[in-house]
Amino acid sequence: MSEAPTRDVSDAGADDVVLPFAVEPLDLRGRIVRLGPSIDRILSRHGYPAPVARLLGEAAAATALLGAALKFEGRFQLQARTDGVVDMLVVDFEAPDKLRAFARFDAGRLRAATSVGHDGPTQLMGQGHLALTIDPGGDMARYQGVVKLDGETLEQAAHRYFAQSEQIPTVVRLAVAQSVTGAGVHWRAGGLLAQFLPDSPERRRQAELHPGDAPAGAAVAEHVEDDAWAEAKALVGTVEDHELVDPTVSSERLLYRLFHERGVKVFAPQAIVDSCRCSRERVATMLRRFTPQERADMIGDNGRIGVTCEFCSTHQDFDPAEFGGE
Repeated sequence: MSEAPTRDVSDAGADDVVLPFAVEPLDLRGRIVRLGPSIDRILSRHGYPAPVARLLGEAAAATALLGAALKFEGRFQLQARTDGVVDMLVVDFEAPDKLRAFARFDAGRLRAATSVGHDGPTQLMGQGHLALTIDPGGDMARYQGVVKLDGETLEQAAHRYFAQSEQIPTVVRLAVAQSVTGAGVHWRAGGLLAQFLPDSPERRRQAELHPGDAPAGAAVAEHVEDDAWAEAKALVGTVEDHELVDPTVSSERLLYRLFHERGVKVFAPQAIVDSCRCSRERVATMLRRFTPQERADMIGDNGRIGVTCEFCSTHQDFDPAEFGGE
């Protein structure tokens, strides 16, 4: 964790921020995210049905938690492809603060699933794969971790990702809800990620998740979980969904409730903004990659080429003559 200034945990919280924290006596590091207006705009502009909105809200909170760890100008992407009602989820985090997301779903299958009460997150996704991709940009190689989705929640899939790809003891909590106020109904999302990152060699050995390869029949010593990590997991396990999304419960206040007996430090928060990477120039560049015949096939009844961004729903029209004979 960077050596950012610490803050008093009594400070008032804010929406659309990721707040790093540390509980040094437990060798615990983590982040907590609160998404308010940003996730409300992302979900509302598409008019997603509530079950789909909740699922995408969880994915957005998870992506913000993971993407905020980037130490460079790059991108972190969460993408789920499944055989379920929601067959695709894509969330992009562009460092240091830009978040965008969309979901693709079968409206007919969703109506049928909802009619029989089978519209929970695991039921909507079914089976498939979750890919988490870090793209540093430039000439640097991308890193991708893939985990199987087999009737799991996104929380459970995130735990498997860290166990398989990162080998870091990690616990993740995600929540999404609608807030009803005099100003209307608005979506909110929140999440908490805590990791056991001990400094001492002894604790690092205890934190290892896998005993390694051993000859067939060899006795493998039973892994004994470190007491500090057991305590940290137990404390995080007390977090209620409403605490992660309640606008009256700040991130600082929640962290104080969880860890005040051990002492918790919070660091400079990172803002999150709803921002899409699309622009007229980017879309035009994309269209130039198609052949003249392919662009001709895109011309609509109005004689123009129309492109709608899946993320932000912005629609742009182009005169085919702009591309000449390219």
